[in-house]
Amino acid sequence: MSKFPTLKVYASCTYLYTIVALKRKAFQIMTSILNKLKFIYLIFVLILVPVYWINYGPGNFLWFSDIALFAVGIALWTRSRLLISMMAVGVLILEIIWNIDFFFQLITRSELINLTNYMFNEELSLFLRGLSLFHVFLPAIVIWLLIKWGYDTKAFYYQWALTWIVLPLTYFLTNPQENINWVHGLGDKPQTVLPKGLYFALVMIAFPLAIYLPSHFVLKKLFKK
Repeated sequence: MSKFPTLKVYASCTYLYTIVALKRKAFQIMTSILNKLKFIYLIFVLILVPVYWINYGPGNFLWFSDIALFAVGIALWTRSRLLISMMAVGVLILEIIWNIDFFFQLITRSELINLTNYMFNEELSLFLRGLSLFHVFLPAIVIWLLIKWGYDTKAFYYQWALTWIVLPLTYFLTNPQENINWVHGLGDKPQTVLPKGLYFALVMIAFPLAIYLPSHFVLKKLFKK
């Protein structure tokens, strides 16, 4: 009787055992990283909140990026795939644009789309501006968790609902000159071309259809499990 079949079975078993062992080790490493990250993340948020509250006021936390900062922190502790997916569909593309603008200005010292001008405003303390660097690591964490957990396709609808709660709150409760979430105009200042109500209605429609829907299709293709 040939020994080759036995050798093949042994080789196959060894290969499978190695794969399983490597996957188990990778899972342990990822779990360890996640456990450490959530504590570091929590400490960062606990530092940021009072500083932002004093310098920018409570209305600043209605920015979608700030909401995402809190939501990702909750997702790290609860391991909520839906929550991380909502933030991915809601702010990931905006955070990527923020980073492009920031690093372009950092490298060239020239303005691109004026989204991150405040990061180079020397009237603001370096510490205060440094806290805003959460815009850099936030999309990286979101993408990492999408790779790890996958994209929940229900996120598009939940993020749409959340947006239609946040935008009216922003419109009616915050200072128009702060123009949080651009509910009063594109850019730093309120717009004067369209009637205020019409512009706000367009913003309510634009976020879900112009930002969330394309993001939903891309995330669904790349990260759905």
